Amino acid sequence: MTTEPSPGRDPYRLRTVRPDGTPVYGYPRHPGRLPVRVNRIDGDAGHPHRPPDHRHAHDFLVLVYVERGGGSVALGGRRTPLRDGDLHAVPPGQAIGAATLADLEHCTAWSVAFTPDAVPALATVSPLTWAHHPLLALFDDAGAASAVVPEEERPRWSGWLTELAEELAAPDRLGARDAASALLTRVLIGAARLAPSAPAPPDPLVTRVLDEIEATFRDPVSAADVARALGYTPGYLTTAVRERSGRTLLEWIIERRLTEVRRMLRDTDLPLAVVAARTGLRDATYLVRRFKDRYGITPDRWRRNQRSWDRA
Repeated sequence: MTTEPSPGRDPYRLRTVRPDGTPVYGYPRHPGRLPVRVNRIDGDAGHPHRPPDHRHAHDFLVLVYVERGGGSVALGGRRTPLRDGDLHAVPPGQAIGAATLADLEHCTAWSVAFTPDAVPALATVSPLTWAHHPLLALFDDAGAASAVVPEEERPRWSGWLTELAEELAAPDRLGARDAASALLTRVLIGAARLAPSAPAPPDPLVTRVLDEIEATFRDPVSAADVARALGYTPGYLTTAVRERSGRTLLEWIIERRLTEVRRMLRDTDLPLAVVAARTGLRDATYLVRRFKDRYGITPDRWRRNQRSWDRA
């Protein structure tokens, strides 16, 4: 559930529009900033943050915690009331229906939007395994998943999210990045502990695609190469993967390559040309362009930042 950005802040950027007209928003990257955004939806406030009043989707993850219920939204193709203590996990690609904004007049909730690389335990893990990582257990569902925070734990949840918002609001404060990462990890652990014990089975087609990407991403393969290897036309497979996972075939390939690029930048001193050759990217120039487009920072600066943070 994206929330409208407050004045002076960049909105989530429109990444693409699906054939059915559903806009898909991407996460705006800012150099040196943790890819996490926390908004508080408060119907009683003078200028509440509220979800956009149109059907939309994201290419990132969103966790919504409802302090005080009111109104409803369409999650996973069904109208979902917002009740006290509800916790809703919206995976990438899941369409979210328009809320009746008047119904949210007395709703108070927190919206946490993030990409998995904001979490240290996920930062260099293959994005092909994110969906089934224990920390993202509540997101491991065919649609949006939900849980209920026990009443005695609700003050703790409000405290975590308040503190997370405060750390993100002062990114230059000593230790703010590490504190925010730790708090987000704590929130995800709490959400995972409330997740159903039996996760939904993985989509067999998406599993085959991700396995093929994992086996070949270091080579200069294209989306068409992956599709042909699995016996599909590129157009069909790209559409099917996007509908089932929220990302196109090419986006999954690029995401896997860039995750490996980040690992190599962090763990080695190899020059960019070598990193590009070992991650299926054409050359250092192409690597820099893709990396900067995805993370809003050059690979060299990202490497320096990581090492300065590690020494801190």
